[in-house]
Amino acid sequence: MFAVILIGVAVIAELAKKQVSGSAERPKRRWPLTKNEAAMYHRLIQALPDKVIFAQVSFGALLTARGRATRNRFDRKIADFVVCDKALQVLAIIELDDSSHRGREGNDAARDKLLQDAGYRVLRYPRIPNGERVQADFTPAPEPVKSTEKLKSLYELGGQDAKQ
Repeated sequence: MFAVILIGVAVIAELAKKQVSGSAERPKRRWPLTKNEAAMYHRLIQALPDKVIFAQVSFGALLTARGRATRNRFDRKIADFVVCDKALQVLAIIELDDSSHRGREGNDAARDKLLQDAGYRVLRYPRIPNGERVQADFTPAPEPVKSTEKLKSLYELGGQDAKQ
C-alpha cells in the first residue's frame, strides 16, 4: 500500500513539473524575416539610404498606455517595418500585405487605426514596390511626429508619458 501511494505521489510530482515548465518541446531557430520581408527590407534600404529601417518592430515599442485593457489591444502585434530619420524619429510604418493578409483586411484596418490614432503614418504595399515608388512615398520627406502631437496621442491612449 505504501508503495502505491509513493508511486502516485511521484507521478503527480512529475505531472506538476511538466505543467510548470510547459511542454517538453524545445524552441527551434527560425529566420527573422520571410523571403518577401527580406526582399522588402533590402528594397527599403536601397531606396531610402538616408533613413533608418527597422524590421519586425513590436507595437509595444511604438505605443504605450496606462491601462492593461488598452495595452492588450497592441502588446502582441508586430509592425513589418518602421522607417525613421537619422534622429530615430518615426516617419512611417510599412506593412507588406502579401498573400497571408487575404481575408484579414478588417484586422489590418484595426491595426492601422490604432497606429494612426497615435499619430503614425501607415503605408501598406500589396507587393514589393519598385524603388521609385518607395522614394515617391517619402518625397518630400514626411515630417516626424511632433512631440506635442505624440504626447497628445499617447495621452488619448492613456500613455504614461503624456503629462511630461
